[in-house]
Amino acid sequence: MRKNLRFSVSLFLLTCLSLFTNQLSAQQGPNDTLKVYAFIVDGDTIPGGRLLDAEVRTRMHENWRKYWAEWTRLRNAVYVTYPYAKAAGRVINEVNSQLVNVTDKDARKKIIKSREKDLKKEFADKLTNLSVYQGKVLMKLIYRETGNNCYSLIQEYKGGFSAGFWQTVAILFGSNLKQNYDAVDKDRAIEIIVQDVERMYGHRS
Repeated sequence: MRKNLRFSVSLFLLTCLSLFTNQLSAQQGPNDTLKVYAFIVDGDTIPGGRLLDAEVRTRMHENWRKYWAEWTRLRNAVYVTYPYAKAAGRVINEVNSQLVNVTDKDARKKIIKSREKDLKKEFADKLTNLSVYQGKVLMKLIYRETGNNCYSLIQEYKGGFSAGFWQTVAILFGSNLKQNYDAVDKDRAIEIIVQDVERMYGHRS
């Protein structure tokens, strides 16, 4: 008897649900719609949805912390030294173009000294405030602008003795005047930052 009673109750509930559904359908018109998110892919409309944004926090791994600290230090050094490298490179390239057909030693010295005074007047005080690390970056950027390392430039303009002396000083401070510039591999990070600076300020055509 209980089974029959359960069956009767279930049948009654299903009947009520069916009647309610039919009544609701009859009340709705042909233009009744339910707005949902959708995506159009290759002309097909695909229903979709959007979940609430969830914020996930975690501690930065020590290796990544070290990486970003080094990147920030390098970026700051490039931003500080880039204007000096551009100016020095412009003067050096001008001097080199003037020295192309000059073979007389006195005439060459005169040309070099005239531009050397300009460089000292413009940058002497500013360059003395650079750190050793910033000085290394500056030498990299000078090579980038001139195609010559600082040792070769000093040797050309001031002679081998001066180049050797300043190379010794550089080594004592953990640097090297003979370092080159490898924009593809070793100095790729510097190149990325420099290109960012050039896009920002339009220094290079």
